Formats: sequence, structure tokens, C-alpha cells
Amino acid sequence: MTHPLVTQLRFARSEFVRGLQDVSAEDAVKRIGQMNCISWIIGHLASQENFFWVRMAQGETLFPDLNNLVGFGKPASMPPVAEMWAAWRKITETADRYLSGLTVEDMPRRYDWRSSPIAESVGTLLMRNIYHYWYHLGEGMSVRQALGHQDLPQYVGDMSAALYYPE
Repeated sequence: MTHPLVTQLRFARSEFVRGLQDVSAEDAVKRIGQMNCISWIIGHLASQENFFWVRMAQGETLFPDLNNLVGFGKPASMPPVAEMWAAWRKITETADRYLSGLTVEDMPRRYDWRSSPIAESVGTLLMRNIYHYWYHLGEGMSVRQALGHQDLPQYVGDMSAALYYPE
């Protein structure tokens, strides 16, 4: 059975996609004031999942330059949205190989993250990843509103895929 936090991460991802998937290539690279552009947001979330669930958890290297392009504290960038969605899809697919096997016993485990500054448990990293999605989804929706997009998705969507169940 899938761990409840993994189910919640997958739901956050699905809402992220629902909120940002139909943004044009032109609008996806527009920055408004200090806000990040939508393509950066997509790549940024992909970068976090790549770091946590692909590189650290599985020892694989996908998109080695992604963090330099869209990482925390890096200079603003406006990468092509199609490239960011492609990276996001590949990374989340690869991450799910690891995430699908997590159990209750895995949640408190801390890894030797190979000189990473992160010293959090698997469960805490999952929660950090989930909250990060919601944070940047709100930012992306603000960008869409500022760009004048109409008929935006309403939140939170269909919860049937993320119903509560005990561990």
C-alpha cells in the first residue's frame, strides 16, 4: 500500500499540473516584478524532486545542470517551458520508483546524503516537498492572474485520489 505522504505528494503534483499545464510558451517565461516565471517554477520543483528522490535516494544523475538553472539562490532565469515540463515528467517518473516502495518504517530514517546540508528524515523531506508544491503553485497562480488569464482552476480540486487513511 502506498504511504499516505506519497499519496499526498502525488496529489500536490496533480494540482500543480492542473494549475499550470495550459500556460503558453510565451506566457510561461514572463516575469512580473520579483515573481518567478512559470517555467522557472516548474523546473524548480523538478530540481527539488531530482535532488531528494533521484540523486540522494537512488544515486542517479538526471539533468545535472538543472539546479544551476532553477535552483534556490541562483540568478533568475526564464527557461523554455516545454523543456521544464519534460524534465519534470522524467524526474517525477524516476522519483516514483523510489517513493512507491516507502513504508511507515522508512519515514524516520535519515540518510547519509553524501555531504548534503539536509539532515531531515524521509518523512520530513516528503512534507517539505509537498508544501513546496503548494507554495509555488500559489505563486504560479498569482502570475497567471497578473497576466490576465481567465477561467483559472479552483483549488483544491477533486480529493478522491488523496483521501485520508491511517498509516
